[in-house]
Amino acid sequence: MKQQLVSCNPEILGGTPVFAGTRVPLQNLVDCIEAGYSIDDFLDDFPSVTREQVFQFLEEGKQKLVEAAA
Repeated sequence: MKQQLVSCNPEILGGTPVFAGTRVPLQNLVDCIEAGYSIDDFLDDFPSVTREQVFQFLEEGKQKLVEAAA
């Protein structure tokens, strides 16, 4: 059973989508990757996010892109 990846709660950062169980917006990962930072750099900066969460986010994004292109 897959663990919840995203949480949106109006009480946490005004409802911004965050990694579940954290206050780290998903957009932070996207911004880090766009800026050329590694996943390890991101995890060092945001230790409340797990490596598994990052890879689950990337895998789900890849799946959606593949489905949209089909």
